[in-house]
Amino acid sequence: MSRILIREWPWFVAGLLVVIAAVFAFAQSARPQWEATGYLQIGQVAGVLQGQDPKVEPLARVLERLKFVPFQNQVMARMGIGEGAPEARLYRKSLKLEPLPYAGPLVKFTVRGWSPQQASQFAEATVAQLQTLHQQLQAGPLALTQARLGEVQADLDIAQNQRRQLILAATPDDARDKNAQTAGVASMLLATTNTEIHTLQQTRGELAVRLSPNYTYDTSLMWPVYVPRGPAFPNLPLLWGVGVLFGLALGAFAAIARHAVRRAHAVTVTFNQTTDTRHLPTHGGRGAAAGRDAATSNPHAGVRNP
Repeated sequence: MSRILIREWPWFVAGLLVVIAAVFAFAQSARPQWEATGYLQIGQVAGVLQGQDPKVEPLARVLERLKFVPFQNQVMARMGIGEGAPEARLYRKSLKLEPLPYAGPLVKFTVRGWSPQQASQFAEATVAQLQTLHQQLQAGPLALTQARLGEVQADLDIAQNQRRQLILAATPDDARDKNAQTAGVASMLLATTNTEIHTLQQTRGELAVRLSPNYTYDTSLMWPVYVPRGPAFPNLPLLWGVGVLFGLALGAFAAIARHAVRRAHAVTVTFNQTTDTRHLPTHGGRGAAAGRDAATSNPHAGVRNP
């Protein structure tokens, strides 16, 4: 193989240079693309019925919504980009989703743009559009939970007012002309009211905790969008590495092919001489006899080495 490559080195170098030239032309003409990475947190309302999923939408439904072309067109329309624009095609083609069910759940997604700013805007617009839809879905459960909290607070205020009145009624005071029976009934009602107040305070605390930002929140980005400094496409180190490797392979193939063609064109000519002494002329004397002896002793004398 080494002898073939050395002999056919112009073809080997030509194949390598062709690939290197193609890689250089592609690297200069390809439009760079930057990739933005974001982590989407699905919103939830913690004040739902017991046993129900507090998430606005299940993880699988959110993934299908993000893949839905009309939703992607809505994201582009939010940015003032038409459905058939090159930016919209790049957005739909480059949007990649990775579910993280044990981290929240979260959705890791990547999207590309013609610039770092555009890639970041694509990611933020995706989350903003999904947030708008989820706010409409969670408006009903959130309003019911807040209304429930208001009712519990109103009942608690009434119970506390009653307790203050019962405390006055249960306190012995001769000036008010209260007998012992009235004070006893007030004491029993006061104990019941205290239990009711304790229950209402516990319910109010649970609802307040559920409505706190730790348990009730909108769909949003978990962390800021990250865009690397360098473009994601074309990846120049990888492109040149694969190009040089392919160029070496193409050059070796060209050299071997040229060597095979050269061997195919080399023709071998063989003269098969058979001499019959019965038909040789008798004249010629010793010279003719010497010729016959030479032809007989060396049958391959007529073979020409190519």
